[in-house]
Amino acid sequence: MEEIHQGIIDNSPFIAWIHNISLNQQKYMKTKCKDFDLGHDIRYIMFIHDNPDCSQDDLVNMFGQSKGNIAKVLKKLEDKEFIKRDVNPENRRKYMLKTTDKANKLVPEYRQISKEWEKEVGITDEDKQFKKRIIEIAISGMKLTEDNLRGN
Repeated sequence: MEEIHQGIIDNSPFIAWIHNISLNQQKYMKTKCKDFDLGHDIRYIMFIHDNPDCSQDDLVNMFGQSKGNIAKVLKKLEDKEFIKRDVNPENRRKYMLKTTDKANKLVPEYRQISKEWEKEVGITDEDKQFKKRIIEIAISGMKLTEDNLRGN
């Protein structure tokens, strides 16, 4: 890196680098996935695909978004026929989310391009432990947030 950027590099919080990775991956994906320009909304499709019958609350907890924001995104994805909602038979006020055939065709293509990005930026199999640790930190953060919201 150039000397001029060294102060920024040395003084940037770790979380800023995590955010930077996410944004740059999304930018890369956008250039490679022009046929389905979903931006960050693809993460919701991927989550629903990997967790069939999940709920809106599951998305709120995973992505740290408000119920209102998640509801808007889900409506948009439903209108574009990427997801469908079925009433939960155990709680008729809630919905179970599923991806449609349209989304199910998109997921493998997205995953392949995402793997290509990981390879290009240097993420390797040796980084599995680091990935696991990042997930542990994210889960701890979610639990901490939930506890603070409950006043514990």
